[in-house]
Amino acid sequence: MLPFIVLISALFALRAAGAMGVEFLGSWVSSLRAALGVMFCLTASAHWGKRRPDLIRMVPPSFPRPDLIVTVTGVLEILGAIGLQIPAFARAAGTCLAILLAAMFPANIHAARHNLTVAETVSTRLPIRAALQAVFIGALLAAGWAG
Repeated sequence: MLPFIVLISALFALRAAGAMGVEFLGSWVSSLRAALGVMFCLTASAHWGKRRPDLIRMVPPSFPRPDLIVTVTGVLEILGAIGLQIPAFARAAGTCLAILLAAMFPANIHAARHNLTVAETVSTRLPIRAALQAVFIGALLAAGWAG
């Protein structure tokens, strides 16, 4: 739920900055790209911090090297967040991040079904997780393919 709160808060704060004259944030698209960048930097930070063991446990047991998967997905989130900020790469970055979220969804299913915790908080129920994933994917595609 925290990534959603960060996304919405950042979007409105960045859009307000755009309305106050920050040229780079002068449109909803640029503000959305920046807000998604903030959100993905936040989520990527968990891949190396104290939440790392929780993320590793989320990877379904059928996947090899969950530690490597967590590292690679964190790197991809950072690269995608950067790519969203570069107009020439925004479409590819948004599309790739949407695919990444879809590819990581089995970890969300595993976490929800087994009541795993992240940062000592019980995993969000699967219907809510699925709805949030749909919102994130929609925002990525809108940010990448608009303008």
